[in-house]
Amino acid sequence: MQGLAALLVPAVLMLFAVAMDRVQCRIDRLSVSPAHVDEFLADADDEAVNNLAKTGLPAALDELRDRRAGRDDILTGSGETDLHATPSFRAS
Repeated sequence: MQGLAALLVPAVLMLFAVAMDRVQCRIDRLSVSPAHVDEFLADADDEAVNNLAKTGLPAALDELRDRRAGRDDILTGSGETDLHATPSFRAS
């Protein structure tokens, strides 16, 4: 019985470590960096803050970037934008 426990405990610990690494990778991908927060706060208006309260920072930052890109297109005169270039919603 002790031999079986000696074989199973390390295997279970390794599987647990691999599972926790996967969880951490998903959390890191979904997290927001301080640079993103600074960018949002520098350019946010009332509408962007309301969107932040409703959808969370990643989605609000994407919408702010989309609006800024649309404003740049209007200024340069190219009315064509690629809708698939940046996602308009990310999980938060």
